[in-house]
Amino acid sequence: MILRFTLPFYTTWGQRLVVCGSEPSLGSWNLAQALNLHYSPASGLWSQEISLPDDQAGTVEYKYILLDERTGHEDWEWGDNRRVDYDGRQFSRIVREDYWRAAAQPENELHTAAFTQALMRRPARPAAKAASAARLADSVVRFQLVAPRVDSDHQLCVLGSDPALGAWDARKAVILADADYPTWTADVALEHPERTTQYKYGVWDPREKKILHLETGDDRVISPSADRKTLRVRADEGFRYPTGHWRGAGVALPVFALRSRRGLGVGEFPDLKLLIDWAASTGLKMVQILPINDTTATHTWVDSYPYAAISVFALHPQYLNLDDVAEFSEAADRLELDKLRDEFNALDFVDYEPVMKAKWKFIKTLYQQEKARFLADPEFRAFREEQKSWLVPYAAFSALRDRYRTADFSQWPAAFQTPQNLDELTSETQADFDEFGLHFFTQFHLDKQLREAVEHARQSGVVMKGDLPIGIYRHSADAWTQPELYHMDQQAGAPPDDFSTTGQNWRFPTYNWERMAQDGYRWWKQRMSHLARYFDALRIDHILGFFRIWEMPGHSVEGLLGHFSPALPLHRHEIEQRLGWFDYGRLCEPYIRWHILTDIFKEQAEAVKNEFLDEVGAGIFRLKEHVRTQRQIEALFDQKIAADPLNAEHYGWLRTSLYKLVNEVLFVPAEQADFYHPRITLPKTYSFRELDEPTRHRLHDLYNDFFYRRHEEFWRDQGLVKLPAVRYATNMLICGEDLGMVPESVPGVMKALGILGLNIQRMPSDPQVEFGHPNAAPYLSVVSPGSHDMSTVRGWWEEDPIRTQRFFENTLGHWGEAAPYYCEPWVAREITVQHLHSPAMWAVFPLQDLLAMDADLRRNNPLDEQINVPSNPTHFWKYRLHLNLEDLVQEVGFNHEVQQLVINSRRLQVY
Repeated sequence: MILRFTLPFYTTWGQRLVVCGSEPSLGSWNLAQALNLHYSPASGLWSQEISLPDDQAGTVEYKYILLDERTGHEDWEWGDNRRVDYDGRQFSRIVREDYWRAAAQPENELHTAAFTQALMRRPARPAAKAASAARLADSVVRFQLVAPRVDSDHQLCVLGSDPALGAWDARKAVILADADYPTWTADVALEHPERTTQYKYGVWDPREKKILHLETGDDRVISPSADRKTLRVRADEGFRYPTGHWRGAGVALPVFALRSRRGLGVGEFPDLKLLIDWAASTGLKMVQILPINDTTATHTWVDSYPYAAISVFALHPQYLNLDDVAEFSEAADRLELDKLRDEFNALDFVDYEPVMKAKWKFIKTLYQQEKARFLADPEFRAFREEQKSWLVPYAAFSALRDRYRTADFSQWPAAFQTPQNLDELTSETQADFDEFGLHFFTQFHLDKQLREAVEHARQSGVVMKGDLPIGIYRHSADAWTQPELYHMDQQAGAPPDDFSTTGQNWRFPTYNWERMAQDGYRWWKQRMSHLARYFDALRIDHILGFFRIWEMPGHSVEGLLGHFSPALPLHRHEIEQRLGWFDYGRLCEPYIRWHILTDIFKEQAEAVKNEFLDEVGAGIFRLKEHVRTQRQIEALFDQKIAADPLNAEHYGWLRTSLYKLVNEVLFVPAEQADFYHPRITLPKTYSFRELDEPTRHRLHDLYNDFFYRRHEEFWRDQGLVKLPAVRYATNMLICGEDLGMVPESVPGVMKALGILGLNIQRMPSDPQVEFGHPNAAPYLSVVSPGSHDMSTVRGWWEEDPIRTQRFFENTLGHWGEAAPYYCEPWVAREITVQHLHSPAMWAVFPLQDLLAMDADLRRNNPLDEQINVPSNPTHFWKYRLHLNLEDLVQEVGFNHEVQQLVINSRRLQVY
């Protein structure tokens, strides 16, 4: 039999189309052996055919590729492989009438799991069957439409001019089968194949047995054909919806912040079901959470920071609901649990240390009680085998951390500083197995509870959106088992921005991208696949890190002495050429003068000079050897504060002020000898201000060129190499947190890869604009009034009344009116409505900002609602919702108001 490929496509000189696929005649997926298509100017079609066996059935997979012979560029069409099922005993010829699938199309994101597994999830029901006449006919047209955007209660149909298509009688439309959703198909034997046939697709309501919407635009057309024993496959792409792009709304809240009557002082995975129910009832189609991986490194409140995971795979034990694990066999345990639950839930915050101490006590009790049944459970055995690549190292790491009372594996006995024979170490035959088995037990039940919540979300038509931290914790199972994947002597963070004027130092090691590339980014693909176990959408924290990361040496505490990595540092000769001179001491060593000391330290200047500085010239100083770096200063003042805690505030101020002296440089040495990075925000230094005016001008030009022009193409190429491995490892909808100092190339790369951007009204991407307007957001983006790294809308409103007045007039449109001092409910409602009416695909709201619309439900003090303060590296993540979710679900008035706002913004409308 013959399989013929046809594709309408207009090329330019030097371009050609090929088809590559699973058959040897298609190159067996070797592009060099792909089948060349031939172009017909008369029809505008590229076409070619291959032979398949006449006496058997089979499947062919393939894709089209546009080749540019001038540049050697290969452009593979977007999407999954195309598939042809053939049976040479029924048809002698199959004609594929395909259309090019272009990348970077907004509709492509509707094919992600967020839509196919949750929002538009097809119900379990028998697929529609093709008409019997089509199965018996010798020539058939297969109508095939790829369209994921179909409500679960509806189907697609085809209606047309041929009697077999209903002769435009809507009651006789042909229903398409959804067995291969999001591909819809129907085989039809046209009564008049020799005539031109017009047709359109429509949305069919099976209950009412009628067409709800017929697609817009001109009729689709099938050309006449007299071929016998032929299957013509009309591979149409995309339903033409009458209402434009699909848009949805969602809510954001960390799991630890959830509050329910069943929880033990902290949000737990089963609580997500209540939040999902509330979201579904209000028309919110997404629940977005923060990272949920285990962060247990010190067993102190420091572990409350959710971005410092000791495993990028393991889940945090704080989210385990004990009642859903098993019943306690001892009544005393049940009584103690109930007592502690009442005590913890009476608090208005998460008291991390006591909560975790209690959780671990009860988990250990349940483990000992259930151990025999658990270890024999086939479900656990399957879980352990499936997840052993990370589960065994994690269990070993966690047990050894507790045994040696530190997560810093360099402090463990030499035999354990590098992982060896972990299967043997964690074997059930070992006398100390319970140290490891406890963690198998905990992770098994955490996984089970989270997957139940996720399945509840999918059944409810709600997308679960997770969060991917950009870094890993340096004292983690990941670093212990695969240290070659990271630069352990470096630190990752962020340059100065609206969150922190001195930058952020996350203290994570940076990635060894060169090593990761050697195995095709296997670690990243495993990480993404594991996240897809729980989520249908994902926020990539600090996506700029895939282009370049802010990297600091190990001796830095603040972020100002960092540099972008990778980068193209300046050679000293280039600096000398641009400035007219180069003096290492003046440009690269801290610039410390007596008047600077008096400006920073005021009346303490003399004491600071005597204790911490050496005078190397008249009024010129250098830091003493034991305080040359910020890490040395940090260690020194940790000792001072420990010895004299009553003066901790003074010591804290003194420490931060000494950091400023260390930061007083204009260039930071690079790894290569004689190469340098300009220090970020150098125009704000004393050193810069005290240069002569011509040098300041030249240095400012060099600075702007370095940070805003020099690296654009270089960083673009970095993103295009790394991000596809993450983007295409799964079918999750990917959103990138792209706030801060964003290279011009980033939005284009994200768009090309179908990654949604983030638009925060208070942090517009345009530096010339004070406040962004949600109306200006592109479709492939998420708009939000804030994030976990910011104050809430109410908190922000009160921070700066003058700025608030400008926002009230210029952004909310209340020209000439005085802004209220507090963010009144009606103001919060206006901000919410403004975001809901944005053209962005998603409008996602922190729950605190939605509650701000109701004076009776919102918290009294907005400062208590802020989740994180990025400028404080020792922030205690303890925020907890002040309302029980069981009660929130019952707030009929408020819930109806939210739902109506969503409905009025047309964000509940599928078509």
